[in-house]
Amino acid sequence: MEIILAKTAGFCFGVKRAVDTVYSEIENGNRIYTYGPIIHNDRVVSDLEKKGVTVIDDVRELARIGNGTVIIRSHGVSKAEFDAIERSGMKVVDATCPFVKKIHRIVEKDSSEGKRVIVIGSRLHPEVAGIIGWCDPQSAATVIENEDEANAFEADKDDEITVVSQTTFRAAKFKDLVEILRKKGYNINVVNTICNATAERQEEARSIAASVDMMIVIGDSKSSNTQKLYEICSRECRNTLYVQTKDNLETGPKGSLQRVGITAGASTPKNIIEEVQNYVRINF
Repeated sequence: MEIILAKTAGFCFGVKRAVDTVYSEIENGNRIYTYGPIIHNDRVVSDLEKKGVTVIDDVRELARIGNGTVIIRSHGVSKAEFDAIERSGMKVVDATCPFVKKIHRIVEKDSSEGKRVIVIGSRLHPEVAGIIGWCDPQSAATVIENEDEANAFEADKDDEITVVSQTTFRAAKFKDLVEILRKKGYNINVVNTICNATAERQEEARSIAASVDMMIVIGDSKSSNTQKLYEICSRECRNTLYVQTKDNLETGPKGSLQRVGITAGASTPKNIIEEVQNYVRINF
């Protein structure tokens, strides 16, 4: 049996940067708090907790803490939260992915100039909530997740509209939703803010899934980009599994397998990928 491991599987630049930042701050000996889970991976968050890192989810907790280091998660936060954290008097380390920060700057500038902002992405994802939180409160901002919402969107013909995307959104779906908006005849400026690493990961996963008997997608259940990978792979390979660790795999496959593909979301540590790969090699 041949195992094909995606070259793009695992930590992306922004995630690795955020995780490395936390471990570096731990070595400095300060009391560490992350504003929200630093990444969407329970194994990583659990390991950090064992090293004394505490996750906080509300700026009101800052007053109770009083001192220490607050690290802003890789997904970013709203401007109101960012300002409140900076006012707390604690040491602040911003581990927001640079590609997400770029979107913050785009929507802050354009919305302040009176342009409407559309964010294509999952509205409950913290990255999207953070992006919306950098828009001017006086300017209308809209999240669009699917075709129904794109078709239902309405604006004045004179409105200037800026369209951005969640960095981990599925590239093909983003293109489809933008096309729906373009056909409405609005004056829109589309900024494709899907991370290049995300697009490359999705395309490689699609290609591998189309050529194997089984595809395994590794990632936390809360990871949006891993869910997108699973959707893409499932379209190409009916025998696609979504697992968080090797413990989610059964002992041995159902049926004969000649080729097994493995990919992983951007928040999946290398050791989990290796554990799954070794398990498949031994047991399948």
